[in-house]
Amino acid sequence: MRAIQCLTVFAAIAAIGATAPLQARDRLSGEAKLAKMIEGRTAGKPVDCVPITQIRSTEIIDHTAIAYTASNGTIYVNRPSGANFLDDDDILVSEPYNGQACRIDIVRLIDRGSRMPSGSVGLNDFVPYSKPPKPPKAG
Repeated sequence: MRAIQCLTVFAAIAAIGATAPLQARDRLSGEAKLAKMIEGRTAGKPVDCVPITQIRSTEIIDHTAIAYTASNGTIYVNRPSGANFLDDDDILVSEPYNGQACRIDIVRLIDRGSRMPSGSVGLNDFVPYSKPPKPPKAG
């Protein structure tokens, strides 16, 4: 009976180990993930700041950028200085001045697991990506 239990545990561990490389291989690079996120959108003129009240969500894109989604659906992409420190599992900590996220701000990164600082990045211009307007219905 004990041999069967050991074989079952070994088989479970082997199955988990076999899926890990597949998961790593299927994970998109930061650039590919960003490209997919802004696919079908048009880049606008970069802006220095985005009002915090307009930001609905924020997403870190590994080693690449921070994407700020506004309430109107526009995605503002910021490619900060020190982007190599960005990890999509980190927590962003910022201290916006005047109610805005701006290109001169420093954003601290906190490791989600340990709650320890994992680095910081300096924000640059925010590039807005909007969906093109829908054509009028024929009618």
